[in-house]
Amino acid sequence: MIKPRYIKCAPLVLAILFMLAPLLGAGCLFAQERKIQNRPFLDDRVWHYGFLVGFNIQDFAIANKGLPYINSEGRAEYWYADVPEYIPGFSVGILGEIKANDWLSVRLIPTMHFGDKKVVFKEQRTGKITEQYLKSTLLSIPVDLKFSAIRFNNYRPYVVVGAAPTFDLTVKKGKELLVTPADLLVEIGMGLDLYYPFFKMIPELKFSFGLKDLLVPGKKRTDLTDDVLLKYTNSIKEVRSSMITLILYFE
Repeated sequence: MIKPRYIKCAPLVLAILFMLAPLLGAGCLFAQERKIQNRPFLDDRVWHYGFLVGFNIQDFAIANKGLPYINSEGRAEYWYADVPEYIPGFSVGILGEIKANDWLSVRLIPTMHFGDKKVVFKEQRTGKITEQYLKSTLLSIPVDLKFSAIRFNNYRPYVVVGAAPTFDLTVKKGKELLVTPADLLVEIGMGLDLYYPFFKMIPELKFSFGLKDLLVPGKKRTDLTDDVLLKYTNSIKEVRSSMITLILYFE
């Protein structure tokens, strides 16, 4: 049975609350008196570098055709696909950042995202369900613009926008659904620079949305040895990717 949508969204809600906690705490601290700044000249550097660790939630936005498939018995089957729940994965990468001015910088962030997606195909008349797990190892190279607020004490909030060419290194053929490995994601997010005596830590929450239709249509499914599997592919109109990442950068 496909789980309710609120169960799928539970990890997203927890991630947002986790991200908002330091931001709300920083807002309260902004009202306090000024304190001695940790690493006060760090942001004067033109070039910054660091590394990142975190977790991700990968998703597919699937549009269904709603057209019937006539089986071997001459009966019409109506198949619909969905990703009913989120499966957390993890991310690692490196950060390179070039300062343009006091409030704008450009970031290059080569990252590996390891994750999994569960696609459920359901036949509407009989309720029969077929499940497919798609493991992904995404090589992503985001180029982001970082817009920072004025630093107060040891906190500095910011927002980012950008684009991320992405390639899935683990696309498997011969299954119900086949997607193309290459994608282009647009990204938007927010974060908070936290300055400590010996390093800077940056929690960031980012939302990414794919621009390409990733579906490999039935007429191009030369990888299938069983034509019956085409009923799953042919029931889908398009597939677009999305991803939520909650990351900690260290500089």
